[in-house]
Amino acid sequence: MRENMKKLFIAAIMSLSLISTSTFAEIKMGIILGFTGPIESLTPAMRDSAKLAFQEASDSGSLLGGEKITVIEGDSTCVDSAAATTAAEGLVAQGVAAIMGADCSGVTGAIATNVAVPNGVVMISPSATSPGLTTLDDKGLFFRTAPSDARGGQILADITKDRGIKSVAITYTNNDYGKGLADVYAAAVKAHGIKVTTSAAHEDGKADYSSEVGTLASAGGDAVAVIGYLDQGGKGIIQGSLDSGAFDTFILSDGMIGDSLTDAFGKSLNKSFGSLPGSTGKGAGVFAKVAGKAGIDPSGPYTGESYDAAALIVLAMQAGGSADRDSIAKNVMAVANGPGKKIYPGELKKALDLLAKGKAIDYEGATGVVFTDVGEHVGNFLEKEIKGGKFKTKKQR
Repeated sequence: MRENMKKLFIAAIMSLSLISTSTFAEIKMGIILGFTGPIESLTPAMRDSAKLAFQEASDSGSLLGGEKITVIEGDSTCVDSAAATTAAEGLVAQGVAAIMGADCSGVTGAIATNVAVPNGVVMISPSATSPGLTTLDDKGLFFRTAPSDARGGQILADITKDRGIKSVAITYTNNDYGKGLADVYAAAVKAHGIKVTTSAAHEDGKADYSSEVGTLASAGGDAVAVIGYLDQGGKGIIQGSLDSGAFDTFILSDGMIGDSLTDAFGKSLNKSFGSLPGSTGKGAGVFAKVAGKAGIDPSGPYTGESYDAAALIVLAMQAGGSADRDSIAKNVMAVANGPGKKIYPGELKKALDLLAKGKAIDYEGATGVVFTDVGEHVGNFLEKEIKGGKFKTKKQR
């Protein structure tokens, strides 16, 4: 009798264990960003914004009947494709359902081609902007909440014209992002009748950029367009230009916009301006409140895009009723573009509940998400200027 009771007790415990496991299942999500490298000052806020969305969905109790998300991070380095690929392989080996990232265009393309696509893993990048990624053979697995530089370069050229610049020297970081954006920008400013005095690449990681600045100064121009990274060569170009008096007006690409730049140079940059993807719409205001409550600076570059990338992953999961990789891939476009109930930051529980009932949603998010047919954000841009040694938003473009 006692032996039978013991067996029944063990069976009951095992049954409860199985119930607990299925009720509180763990879904692994990857975040891969350049925590070291030329944009390392930007990525913590991007990471935290993505984690905010994952946490919101996890805490809602509504994700696939109450499942929880565990985040696994990897370092893309932004510039080392081999290291980024290895990091991504590590995430996939640990069983992530999808990846939020990567950030810089070169490593993003490498991870997609070498790791994500072969393994059927959805990637949603918040900040990879190279036009070359538009035609990536991604098998429907790569998306980006940032718009392409094909439009970004045109916007930056429009702002250059509106600011009365008549001639410009261009320096760009020697990679996919730098070359792609420089080509678009140069063509667009020339179309506006602005003279391009030179367009020259620079390498990141150097201690001194006086030679590069000398070349730019010899060519001349009302300003120098710095298409690069704020914690690397782009910063070095500005330092050398200010030290030598070669230029005092800098036209800044999105990779150059962040507080670490103004912390370094302050009011010396007061004539400078630039642009980056972003919005002043309803979603941006809502995100500012949601992020602020979580202790995240919502004005940081690509923070809203990072929240949106993570949110789209969990909503696609719910729409398909599964954390299966293939199911996520099949449902991203539907939740991004609707038609259905508009969803903003902080409303993921509402969205998850609607999807669980079979109702459609249209995720607007922080950035007014609308995907093209290849899964990249059509995009809005913010015109930025430096006043009093700080970045200020002038208007949405």
